[in-house]
Amino acid sequence: MVSTESLMAGASKRIKQVGRTDLPGGGLVTVENGYGYVGHIDPPHGTSILDLRDLKHPKVVAQLEVPDGIHSHKVRVSGDVMLVNYERYQRSQTGQGGLKIFDISDKSHPREIAFFKAAGRGVHRFTFDGRYAYLSPMMEGYVGNIVLILDLKDPAKPEEVGRWWMPGQWTAGGETPTWEGTDTRCHHPIRNGDRLYVSYWHGGIVILDISDMSRPKLVSHFDTNPPFPSPTHTTLPIPWKLMDRDILVVADEEAVKKQPDPPAFLWLFDITDEEHPIPISTHFLPRVDAPGKVGAHQPAEQVYDNILFVTYFSAGLRMLDISNPYAPEEIGYYVPSPGKGQKAPMSNDVFRRDDAMLFLIDRFDGLEILEPEI
Repeated sequence: MVSTESLMAGASKRIKQVGRTDLPGGGLVTVENGYGYVGHIDPPHGTSILDLRDLKHPKVVAQLEVPDGIHSHKVRVSGDVMLVNYERYQRSQTGQGGLKIFDISDKSHPREIAFFKAAGRGVHRFTFDGRYAYLSPMMEGYVGNIVLILDLKDPAKPEEVGRWWMPGQWTAGGETPTWEGTDTRCHHPIRNGDRLYVSYWHGGIVILDISDMSRPKLVSHFDTNPPFPSPTHTTLPIPWKLMDRDILVVADEEAVKKQPDPPAFLWLFDITDEEHPIPISTHFLPRVDAPGKVGAHQPAEQVYDNILFVTYFSAGLRMLDISNPYAPEEIGYYVPSPGKGQKAPMSNDVFRRDDAMLFLIDRFDGLEILEPEI
């Protein structure tokens, strides 16, 4: 049972702060080879690059800005290549969206080398394995974001490899959506082997076979909305079996206008029979008399053992043992103090390094460096 006290700002168990730096609010943090990269929420702030070789004293070495009406809140890095999204922000109707590609061999002077242009609002979220990027862009002729695979063998010349969409999205091809507006759209693809696990917002979970990347094929589709109100944010495959089962971690997001009841879940799905995903457990936090959301948002996508670290907005960072996938157990937590001008923290994203160090970004203010007791 999760105690109310563990949800209050400043509460912690088995996770301690090592360092902190004030930064504009961020949507994603990634860390590689002693440097950190933060994609910011609000323009003109775009991407910050930090020297993290001294964790107690992080230093900003470069900051990119974005034009009015655009935000660049996601960033991925592999070697000397950095990718950032360009997406129209809030109600902006102007600005070119897409995926920008930078050479970061000189961390203090990122150099743009390519821009893959998208339609409409642009690119929302993506992952990158060093060769291929898996995007959620808007493209001409489609309603809402779709799945697109981009080959970056030559980072200066990105090439589309393949795409997939939910039937009904391709209106230029004569399809008709059965949902309202862009409720059903690609949010976030994650690759594991020859499978792509895709959160599809109010369209639920999609598993794609990408053994032929030019022709992704649907393996299965499962939607929890309805009956539950929160859309599907992240689908994270566990790279090994738990209790002899293949497990998919699914995070919903508390993104609807009114706080949903119950708050957004973290789900565990059994995908041993991948054509028939089965939800087997959930973890959620009780609604408390405190400002802000307490629903799930984003797990650290770097998985090294059976411990998950998951952001829960104003309920901070939760540490979960999923060794028994039928009964995930919360074994630790860290709830930051609110940043500048905030009534509550808004923990948005977390990166786990291979030495277990954690990097937690707030949606409005601040990056925290944390050390868990594992």
